[in-house]
Amino acid sequence: MSIMKRLAAALVLLSSLLGAAAVQAEDLLMVRSRQAFPEAMITLQNSIGDHGFTLSRVQRVDIGLTKSGFKTDKYRVVFFGNDAEIKRLTAKHPELIPYLPLKMAIFAEDQETLVIAANPANYERFFPSPDLKPVFQKWEREMRAIMDDIRKAE
Repeated sequence: MSIMKRLAAALVLLSSLLGAAAVQAEDLLMVRSRQAFPEAMITLQNSIGDHGFTLSRVQRVDIGLTKSGFKTDKYRVVFFGNDAEIKRLTAKHPELIPYLPLKMAIFAEDQETLVIAANPANYERFFPSPDLKPVFQKWEREMRAIMDDIRKAE
């Protein structure tokens, strides 16, 4: 499957996961790794922990993609967050519940692996509360740092 078809599938998946938020190409964070999928997945999960987040779950989406005509067996969405932060934020801002925990899609592309995520700094457009802006900016920094870890692991 071509990279464009995979990116299109990733965009569809992310937009459905993000609910009403419009996802545009400039709103995405993405890294390409020369690591094979299993190694990149381990790097991603380790980096999530190293940055103070808890891995919530890993969801396979390749089964649904295969049924839709895409040929992939290595496609996951990794959910993560800081439990105390999520509880605190959703108690004060229940409108954030559909967006949490944070998530990144990871999938194989030939001999490489891609990791893609919606940029959490863009949530400010939908949730302009002043107390949320630093949280969204922190999440963006952490997601970029996680992606840097994946990039450096090559």
